[in-house]
Amino acid sequence: MASSTIVPASHSFIANKKDLLGLSDFSSTSSPFSIPKCRKSISKKIVSVMAPQQSERKPASTGSGKTAMTMTEKILARASEKPHLSPGENIWVNVDTLMTHDVCGPGSIGIFKREFGENAKVLNSLYLFLLSIQLNNLGENCHYTRSLYIFTTDERANRNVDILRDFCLEQNIKYFYDIKDLSDFKVNPDYKGVCHVALAQEGHCRLGEVLLGTDSHTCTAGAFGQFATGIGNTDAGFVLGTGKLLLKVPPTLRFVMDGEMPDYLLVKDLILQIIGEISVSGATYKSMEFVGTTVESLNMEERMTLCNMVVEAGGKNGVVPADSTTFKYLEDKTSVPYEPVYSDEEARFLSENRFDIPKLEPLVAKPHSPDNCALARECKDVKIDRVYIGSCTGGKTEDFMAAAKVFLASGKKVKVPTFLVPATQKVWMDVYSLPVQDLVAKLAHRFLKQLVVTRLRVPVVVLVWEALKTLMQRMNEPMVCVSTTNRNFPGRMGHKEGQIYLASPYTAAASALTGYVTDPREFLQ
Repeated sequence: MASSTIVPASHSFIANKKDLLGLSDFSSTSSPFSIPKCRKSISKKIVSVMAPQQSERKPASTGSGKTAMTMTEKILARASEKPHLSPGENIWVNVDTLMTHDVCGPGSIGIFKREFGENAKVLNSLYLFLLSIQLNNLGENCHYTRSLYIFTTDERANRNVDILRDFCLEQNIKYFYDIKDLSDFKVNPDYKGVCHVALAQEGHCRLGEVLLGTDSHTCTAGAFGQFATGIGNTDAGFVLGTGKLLLKVPPTLRFVMDGEMPDYLLVKDLILQIIGEISVSGATYKSMEFVGTTVESLNMEERMTLCNMVVEAGGKNGVVPADSTTFKYLEDKTSVPYEPVYSDEEARFLSENRFDIPKLEPLVAKPHSPDNCALARECKDVKIDRVYIGSCTGGKTEDFMAAAKVFLASGKKVKVPTFLVPATQKVWMDVYSLPVQDLVAKLAHRFLKQLVVTRLRVPVVVLVWEALKTLMQRMNEPMVCVSTTNRNFPGRMGHKEGQIYLASPYTAAASALTGYVTDPREFLQ
C-alpha cells in the first residue's frame, strides 16, 4: 500500500483508508471510517420469540477452522478462556492487574464493601495462580499509587490517602506506594509518583496481560503489548470482589508509521497528528494498534506517550507489538512470566491508516480540543504566559532530555515562567544522576540539572492539580500556556478561559525561549 504524500496543513495526511466489509456494525456513525448502510423498512410486528435453530458450524473448506485475530482480540480471548473472539462480543475477562489511586480508590473501596460486605476480602484468584504468577491473589496484584494528593494540606485529600492506607493494611495488599514524610519526599523510598509511569517503572506492565485502572490514561500501558484501559469506580469495586469484568471486544484501527523520525519531531507530534486526522471521536470504543518501522525505532517511554493519548481520540485501548526493546526494558523489572501475542497476518482491521513520518512537521493542538491541530509554525504570533513540561504524557526522562536538547542548542534563557515537573521520583533522580555518553548529551544533561535547580528549588514530584492551578490561576486570570499534557479542555489547567496549546517537549522548550508558540526547528536546525 503506497505511503501518503505531503500536502498543505488543511489537507489530510492519512492515506489508504481501507474499510473492511463485515465490521461496519461496530463503527460509530460519526466515525470517518464508518460504512454507509442501506436502510430498509422493517415491520415492528413480533413474529417469533424463539431464536431460529442453527446448523452445526463446520470447519472452513480450506482446512483450518481457526479465524485470524488482532492483538487485542487475542489478549481478550486468552483472558476470557475462549478460542476465538470477534468485535462486538461481550465477554467476562479475568483481570491480571488492577490499579487505582488516591482520587478513585476510596470510591472503589466503598463500592466493594457495600456490595460484598464490610468484612469481605479481595478475591483469591485461582486463574492468576494457575498462570504461575507469583502474586497469587488479586490483593497482591492491586496497585495503589499516591500520585495526585501528596503534597497538600487539604484535610479531605489527606483523608483519601488514609482510606487507601487502611484498606491496604486490612487486605494485606503488597503494592501500596505510600509516603510517610510529607516534608521531604526523598526519605520515602516507597513513594513513586504518577501512576501510569510508575506502573511501568516498577514492572507491573507485562505482555499479553489485562491491566485495568481507575484512570482514563491507563491505556498508557498498551505500549507493552497488553490490553490496558480505564474503568470507573463501580467496575473497580466489582473487580476487587470477583477478579473479573464484563467487556465488549473492540474492533481495531491499525496505524502504520514508516520512515526515520526527523530530529525535530517527537512522538507527541505523531499522536497529535493522528488525533487531528481522525478527531476526538474517531476511535470511539476501538483499539488503536501502532506498527511500522518508525514505531519499531521508538524506546519504551516514547511508545508510552503514543498509547497514552489514544483515549483523546475516544479509543478503548492502544497497543504496540512487543519486540526486543520491550523485552530489554522488562529484564530487570519483573520476574513474573509473560507471553507476547501478535496480530495474525490475516487479521481484519476496521481501517488501516498510513503515515510517511519524515514528511510531518511539529504540531500543536490549539484550544480547546486535542484534535484542533495546527502546524507550530502557523501559530508563531501566539504570545504565551507559561510553559509546563510534565504529566504522564510529557514528564518522563526522555521528555526532559528532549527539552534540555533545545535549551542547550539555543544558548538562551527562558522568557516566560517554565514549570518542569517530572512524573515520578525515578525521573527526578534521572534528571540529577542519569549517566550520559556523548558530549552533546552530557552538556544537555548538565544544563537541564542546572535549569531544574534554578526554576524549581523544591522537590519536583508535586501535587499535580495544585501545580497546574498555581500555573494558570496565580493572578486569577486566564493565561496562555504551552503544555506537554494530554488535554486542553476549558478549565483543565485552572481558569476556564485559559488558553492551552498542547505540544511536544521540543516545542514547549522552544516556546519557553521565545515567549511565543515556536517551531523547535528554529533551534534544532
